Amino acid sequence: MSTAVGKKFPDLNVDAMNEMGDTIKVNVLEEAVNNKKKVLLFWYPKDFTFVCPTELHAFQAALGEFEKRNTIVIGASCDTPEVHFAWLNTPKDNGGIEGVTYPILADSNRNLSSILGILDITNETYDEATGTVQVEGDNVSYRATYLIDEDGLVQHESINNMPLGRNVNEYLRLIDALTHVQEKGEVCPANWEEGKDAMAPNAKGTADYLASH
Repeated sequence: MSTAVGKKFPDLNVDAMNEMGDTIKVNVLEEAVNNKKKVLLFWYPKDFTFVCPTELHAFQAALGEFEKRNTIVIGASCDTPEVHFAWLNTPKDNGGIEGVTYPILADSNRNLSSILGILDITNETYDEATGTVQVEGDNVSYRATYLIDEDGLVQHESINNMPLGRNVNEYLRLIDALTHVQEKGEVCPANWEEGKDAMAPNAKGTADYLASH
């Protein structure tokens, strides 16, 4: 297992569904670099499931906060664009994601999720008789989240197992911290939030901070 942190996000065009019902190609790396924006990419296992719609609505509810921070939100799963569209047309009170406006990647060929290593595969076996590789697991993505900066570098990566929903505010906090580091050259200590003291990135900075906190 290797991490994507500190590396360029994979340069790959992936099918996506937009709110208009059009299948488009989205390249996450290009979205960041060409628009000079940060990207918050969050993966979820499956459309029409249980924890997933709560997360998609939570990111939608916070969309204004991400936009204020010059950040594009992109959802992603291994469903097809057509299934995304059906879910987008299902009302919230019926378990749907009607009202979600950010693009949702449809990585149905698993190309991007395979590169990222976030698929739910517990074992692979080669079947001699059929000459095929059989997998154990649903072969869908875990709840993986990536924060990508304006240069296309991955600054944060986290992966939750299926039952564990995310805290959207933590990603806003991470974006604030990254922006502070970029603009001030300081580093952000544990539990840092916008408006709190940060630290000079040296031993004296650490000592001064710990002495006063």
